[in-house]
Amino acid sequence: MNVPLLDLKAQFQTIRDEVMAALLEVVEGQQFIMGGAVPKLEADMAAFCHARFAIACASGTDALLLSARALDLKPGDQVITTPFTFFATAGAIHNAGGTPVFVDIEPGTFNLDPRAVEAAVTPRTRAIVPVHLFGQMAAMEPLLALGKSRNIAVIEDAAQAVGARQKVSGTWRMAGELGTTGAFSFFPSKNLGGWGDGGMIVTQDEKLAARLARLRLHGGAKEYAHDEVGYNSRLDTLQAAVLRAKLPHLAAWNEGRRSRARRYDAGLAGVKAVSAPPVALGNEHVFHQYTIRTTRRDELQAHLKAKGIGSKVYYPGPLHLQPCFAPLGYRAGQFPVSEQAARDVLSLPIYPELSDDACDTVSDAIRAFHA
Repeated sequence: MNVPLLDLKAQFQTIRDEVMAALLEVVEGQQFIMGGAVPKLEADMAAFCHARFAIACASGTDALLLSARALDLKPGDQVITTPFTFFATAGAIHNAGGTPVFVDIEPGTFNLDPRAVEAAVTPRTRAIVPVHLFGQMAAMEPLLALGKSRNIAVIEDAAQAVGARQKVSGTWRMAGELGTTGAFSFFPSKNLGGWGDGGMIVTQDEKLAARLARLRLHGGAKEYAHDEVGYNSRLDTLQAAVLRAKLPHLAAWNEGRRSRARRYDAGLAGVKAVSAPPVALGNEHVFHQYTIRTTRRDELQAHLKAKGIGSKVYYPGPLHLQPCFAPLGYRAGQFPVSEQAARDVLSLPIYPELSDDACDTVSDAIRAFHA
């Protein structure tokens, strides 16, 4: 049995009529830029994330960039984040004028280690950017407390975690709800994916929301009136229509991913060379990726490929060792947990439409390899 890493065609077949009707409505209205579906999606996402405001933009990268730009970073201002994530996180910090400061991760969740964050704070620290990697929220309670005590912004990179929840002070809170801003990506492969690029910022701060809305439109609230130099970062109306059609299905899709994860957990139990991804206490994981840690990772990936099973390494090179960040002066061995993860991790197929037989085929292939 061939098992692709992701099968978006299977999802489309379940919602074809809804999505095509939404697209046709936009086409007939001919309002392709900032049309009516965009503010409606903003309202839907704000409600979904328990946020007061949502600002649509052109990509998840822009959601991070605009959030960082709104901090008015000056040369030498530092922003603490993880080296084990997609490049956009640190790239946005750099492009907004800040200096990325990397700290190591927790070995289980792959998310920022709050103790390492606290140790890295200096008088120049302006923000912390925790990444809710693979669909599980970082430990927000200590990070928020640290941010509050030092007047440091907390920007949630929730690109992979739409719909994830965490208990904070005994109450369930949504990804994006608690930070100064929360940044989401609608890249097609995400749990809530568009038919192209797209992003969203959520916040509880009215003044910040107004500024972010200006920044995405060349810095002006009105046409031809520019309060500052901003960006062209608008979400296309067609993308908003697709996302609005998909959003009502997201909770069920995320539960489908959790059920697939539980089946993998059972299928891989007892394979000593494989560590399944743990769900930290008080978290509701949405499994954007099901990422195992395993010995002989590259050999296992080749074995799976030979059997027609998709897999991918997220991420093979930690950010502190990327050539573009060489001027920051980091060295190999400085963040051993992140570097070991880059050598060990392998993401397996996971999506709501993945069948039981397909899950078992993947697990059986891994068990056979390690037998």
